[in-house]
Amino acid sequence: MDIAKQFSIFMVNKPGVLAHALSEFAAAKINIIAMTVVDSAEHGAMRVVFGSEKKAEELLKKLNMQYSETDVLRVNLANKSGALAAVAEKLAKSHINISYAYCTAGAQGGRTTGILKVADVKKAMRVLEPNPRKENKSQLMVRHSRGSRK
Repeated sequence: MDIAKQFSIFMVNKPGVLAHALSEFAAAKINIIAMTVVDSAEHGAMRVVFGSEKKAEELLKKLNMQYSETDVLRVNLANKSGALAAVAEKLAKSHINISYAYCTAGAQGGRTTGILKVADVKKAMRVLEPNPRKENKSQLMVRHSRGSRK
């Protein structure tokens, strides 16, 4: 789990515009980690997390494509039913709203990458981070006598 930079790229909603953008990323060898596309009658917006943020930013400027950047939470999930639900439930219990989310199959080890837009990314990371003290509470505590302590 980490904080990733998501690019929201604004495009005219007409045939070939998305294909052109994707072809440019491919030609520049910029890998797409996760992507979703939403549209309205006039405009489309591609939300995308790239493998190389710097290369992507340079290319977008070169192509004169309008975009904005947002910090999002990138989580590595098991590719099974309920994996994203478990994350959403933990965040809900801590009163952290998810504005939107999208996933992609094909992360390392056959896992899934989830992208979540939340109001407080750092708080969300703290909530989702495993807590070794809580997890180990069920383990037997061993106490040593004062004489055996060093």
